[in-house]
Amino acid sequence: MIEDLEELVLCESYSRDLEAVARSAEVVAAMGARYLGARPEFLVTEGVTHLRWTFGTPRVLLLGHHDTVWPMGTLRTHPWSLTDGVARGPGVFDMKAGLVQTFHALAGLSSLDGVSVLVTGDEERGSPTSSGMVQDAARGLAAAFVMEASADGGALKTVRKGTSLYTVRVHGRAAHAGLEPEKGVNAGVELAHHLLAVAAMGAGDTTVTPTVVTGGTTLNTVPAQATLGVDVRAATVAEQRRVDAELHALRPVLPGARLEVLGGPNRPPLEAGMSAELYTLAQELAAGLGLEPLTSASVGGASDGNFAAGAGCPTLDGLGAVGGGAHADDEHVVVAEMPGRTALLRALVESVRGRNVA
Repeated sequence: MIEDLEELVLCESYSRDLEAVARSAEVVAAMGARYLGARPEFLVTEGVTHLRWTFGTPRVLLLGHHDTVWPMGTLRTHPWSLTDGVARGPGVFDMKAGLVQTFHALAGLSSLDGVSVLVTGDEERGSPTSSGMVQDAARGLAAAFVMEASADGGALKTVRKGTSLYTVRVHGRAAHAGLEPEKGVNAGVELAHHLLAVAAMGAGDTTVTPTVVTGGTTLNTVPAQATLGVDVRAATVAEQRRVDAELHALRPVLPGARLEVLGGPNRPPLEAGMSAELYTLAQELAAGLGLEPLTSASVGGASDGNFAAGAGCPTLDGLGAVGGGAHADDEHVVVAEMPGRTALLRALVESVRGRNVA
């Protein structure tokens, strides 16, 4: 497993370099073929390479991605290493170890009938070309197991907030800031009103965060335009809809100003009810395998598991690597945990194929 992990990490796969993603897909496909006995379908959409294996009539979906956030050349500053049982390198935790565990788990099954594996190539960009693919693959199945890395301490991710992304665009009117500022409509001042209003929309565990702010042209000109980026994280669809309605209800404050609110929900939430029965099953199976008791976590970050749950498929996330440092310089995997997580995934697939999961 360590050799396989090294092979994947050494093939850099920055999301925005489509040639690198295509090369990575070839490496992942070859590795999958070694363990699963079959080459995948190559699904290329808008230049992004995704992989899909299907065995018989799908009942269980294993979901992952092979792209990373790390720009090409990161291996020079963050080389592959294995020291004191800890593996490091770009993408090792998020989520190349999860792919290795997927292939080894399935290789231990007596049959792959009923199993589908989807490995996307643009998850780190918000899955712009693969979201529909994930939903289609998950719809009507008994379970989706997402091989994203675990939460702190190896916790499974039983709740993921949904994400919504917006741009609030203000249109004002330019004027000379020294000679006749009164003839302008200050888009920056208008935006300031809405920045404070947007920041106040968060409630409970729903976060509404103003992010990128831009506006103006020169120091002596009343700004005619300004924009505000907004990041929304909500644990329920109802909360996503509430914030969406409030954002679209914003109205200009200054006479002559005009507003546009662009964007909307990007990923639906993975709500607790979509993972509860699978998590209970995982706890039972982990105990039977002699593994440490499982824990669960609710996280703000989203994954393709959100799309699977949004399609109505029971979904359990965070079954991949144990370690930490996703998207950070200290990204790492505790390799001693990989066999146990692999055995748990194999047991989950075997169990779900033999029972109904509501």
